[in-house]
Amino acid sequence: MKISTSKLMNTAAITLALGVLTLASTSAQAESAPTVSTSDNDKLGLQLGVNLRWNNSAYDLDDNEVSVLPSMFYDDGKYYARGSQLGTYLVNDRDNEVLAFVQPGGENFDPDDAKGDLAQLDERKWSGLIGASYMRATPIGGFRAQLSTDITGRSEGTVARLTYLARLNPGKWTIYPSAGLEWVNSNYNEYYYGISQKEANKTSLDAYKPGSSISPYLSVNGIYDINKDWDLFLGQSVKFLADEQRDSPMVDEKVSYTTTLGLMYQF
Repeated sequence: MKISTSKLMNTAAITLALGVLTLASTSAQAESAPTVSTSDNDKLGLQLGVNLRWNNSAYDLDDNEVSVLPSMFYDDGKYYARGSQLGTYLVNDRDNEVLAFVQPGGENFDPDDAKGDLAQLDERKWSGLIGASYMRATPIGGFRAQLSTDITGRSEGTVARLTYLARLNPGKWTIYPSAGLEWVNSNYNEYYYGISQKEANKTSLDAYKPGSSISPYLSVNGIYDINKDWDLFLGQSVKFLADEQRDSPMVDEKVSYTTTLGLMYQF
């Protein structure tokens, strides 16, 4: 069966965008940068770099989180590393991509950065997620469905996402806008936004037990081709909290957003 060059290019572009957007949406999640390009015969298909990330949490905290994180990208068509996500291809053809992966997820609440009663709450930590995703490449963009669950035993939460992403090429930039919906179960919301009865007893806060919720999110990520060895990455992701999350005594913002600046070198 003959596969057209334009179709292959479209699939490759969407695969690249998924590597970027998976990281930007991990709320940590994460570092964001392009998937490795192996078009040069002298390249190993490996990218190493560093990301500077500003995480503006919706939690009622004194300071926003600023972190410097290393990042690695590798893809041999069977196994891959995309920043904080490690996985394998179960299906990888011109139209469809099925992945199995592990990655960090969730939120981070440090009571040392809070004040008042919130400083007496328990710490909420990142969790580890295992999951799978399906992506369909079309002439108008990529459509992805993703399902993951916590394997650390912290939140015991489950996260499902539906995402649409596109691609723009102004000059030396490649820009990937995306939008989607995120569903999380009650276990996730209870751990990251709930107030237990034990916490309520030692503070003036009321116990709070949220249910499951659906939140919209947006992301715009851009890759600037400096030269054949170096790429610059800029990313901005925004998540709009659901009512179940906004009503938490731990929250003082309706949105959370992450800004990422990265530099990658291709080996």
